[in-house]
Amino acid sequence: MNFKKVEMVGFKSFADLVKINFDDGITAIVGPNGCGKSNVSDSIRWVLGEQSSKMLRGSSMQDVIFKGTEKRKGLSFCEVSLFFDNSNKIFRSDYDEIVLTRKLYRSGDSEYLINQQQCRLKDIVDMLHDSGIGKSGYSIIGQGKVDEILNSKPLDRRAIFEEAAGISKFKFKKVEAERKLDRTQDNLTRINDILSEIDRQLRPLRNQSEVAKKYLDFKEKLKLQEVNAYIYQHDYAAANKAEIQVKIDAILEEMTLRQNKLDDTISQYNQTFEEINSIDNELAQLNNLGLELTGQ
Repeated sequence: MNFKKVEMVGFKSFADLVKINFDDGITAIVGPNGCGKSNVSDSIRWVLGEQSSKMLRGSSMQDVIFKGTEKRKGLSFCEVSLFFDNSNKIFRSDYDEIVLTRKLYRSGDSEYLINQQQCRLKDIVDMLHDSGIGKSGYSIIGQGKVDEILNSKPLDRRAIFEEAAGISKFKFKKVEAERKLDRTQDNLTRINDILSEIDRQLRPLRNQSEVAKKYLDFKEKLKLQEVNAYIYQHDYAAANKAEIQVKIDAILEEMTLRQNKLDDTISQYNQTFEEINSIDNELAQLNNLGLELTGQ
């Protein structure tokens, strides 16, 4: 892997844009005390994902932003970009050049970019693990770290050797997988608790559901019976109506016959009455005639 260049603006003592090219043959940055050598190392560590302000020799993460001097105001943000040659495809990317960028604002907001595309810190860390470098490995050894490594315990040195051998990324993936498994197990436990609680709440709901089903069944049966009753009443009423209509028709026919007989009787009565009147007139005439004959 070829570390090509670092660009800094607003990071610690680098107020203006500073570009440092790491061409072939450059193995170290030297200079007098206070010139900013450690700040260069801190900037690289910062982009690689360092989250501890103490490791960057500050009390808070905003301390990495240029604070200003007597003659110059402080800045509101800082930005550092690391340029890597990826022609040998050490990074899992199709680009021949990888640019890792980190920005920080005094408000506390931060941005991470890979080739000017916004990403998460995790994306940068994953990419670095695949390349075999990281903020805490042998790739960056700060001031006083050599003695610390030489005098450290074998277990502490083991981490450096594992990263150099390319094992650390697999151990990181293993730890990450174990964390995911633990989170999954916690989620499963939580889900089981939720399912138990839901099952407990479902018991009375099941009973209510059974009651509701019975109610709907009875309601449907009642509706069927009511419809049948309405149909029966309608059919029975229609039959009664027809029977009554037959009786009414018979009565009307009988009334018609009787009315005709009555009309005939009245007609005969009137005729007989007229005959009686005629006979009475003839009888009166005969009486008068008898009286006349007797008087003579």
